[in-house]
Amino acid sequence: MLSRKISRSTVWRMLHESAIKPWQHESWLFPRDPLFAEKAGPILDLYAGHWDGQPLGPKDFVLSMDEKTSIPARGRKHEEMPPEPHQPRRIEAEYDRNGALQYLAAWDVRSGMILGRCERTTGIQPFGRLVDQVLAQPPYVDATRLFFVVDNGSSHRGRTSVVRMQKRDTRIVLVHTPIHARWLNHVEIDCSILQRKVLTPNDCANLEAVRVRLRLYEELSNRTPKPFNWKFNRQDLLKWLKRAAPHFLAASAAPG
Repeated sequence: MLSRKISRSTVWRMLHESAIKPWQHESWLFPRDPLFAEKAGPILDLYAGHWDGQPLGPKDFVLSMDEKTSIPARGRKHEEMPPEPHQPRRIEAEYDRNGALQYLAAWDVRSGMILGRCERTTGIQPFGRLVDQVLAQPPYVDATRLFFVVDNGSSHRGRTSVVRMQKRDTRIVLVHTPIHARWLNHVEIDCSILQRKVLTPNDCANLEAVRVRLRLYEELSNRTPKPFNWKFNRQDLLKWLKRAAPHFLAASAAPG
């Protein structure tokens, strides 16, 4: 209970001075894996150009790989209305569902080049075709080592996926992010850009239109590739985990 009444203007001033906006929120998930640092550290080392304490060579490549699932083709039931002065473009709200495609992508961390393909489904075989596409593409044909950073999706999960990739090509080193750590995967940033700049609003009438739009995005991106300026390193990770430790313990102790 407050001992005295506080005016709205006083509350507003206090919040403003403290730069606090309690009406805003974002979803967050604290790491619950006690081996989070052990699993995330090697990925951050790769982004910094090192592996097992040694600098990467000129023919070592780091590719961030993932699937963007279920990109729908939506045939709008009315033609769109183009933008006018003081009037935004208008997209018909009702649409027909004309199927969906899966977009599999490999992002070169150091060059910013993107390789991708569309598939009807995700899974081990579609992901394998993306891997084959990478292996056939210069400069990866002549690579010494190929580090593939992936999440824990079913297409490339666990130790069996590591063995499977090694059988495919002994130069491949499959590196998994910790669970609930997709933010460590560069290709997720690219997929976010793709969603905001290319797939929103979704006005592709059919699957071929989806394919064309994705292919054009790749071609335009690769004309002037720009790698992400990633600054978060292993030391930053340890500091972050130290700050999060009280929350980590609270989450571990919580029932359920």
